[in-house]
Amino acid sequence: MFESIPSADIILLKWILHDWSDEECVKILKKCSEAIPSKDKGGKVIIIDIVIQEDNGKYESTESQLCLDILMMVVLTGKERTETEWKKLILEAGFTSYKITHALGLRSIIEVFP
Repeated sequence: MFESIPSADIILLKWILHDWSDEECVKILKKCSEAIPSKDKGGKVIIIDIVIQEDNGKYESTESQLCLDILMMVVLTGKERTETEWKKLILEAGFTSYKITHALGLRSIIEVFP
């Protein structure tokens, strides 16, 4: 995954990035960026993963998301991330914009554009 990613218009990463540390996620996202065309030509990365709501427990799913966060930290070197943490990773990897849709229970769809 850190070597190269085949060229594609869209790359889908489902339940992938929460397994990895921030540094490793940036490496993966940079490889994805190299493999897709510009935003004008339809290039994007779709990430399906947890986005922890930052509204202090306002959402019922927050407790479950935080339990999964602890699990990821204990079992792997990864973690679940807030929107602020996702934004930092996305921008650090060289992407210019993103869109988050909270639509899949605990998971969200994050569209990332070069």
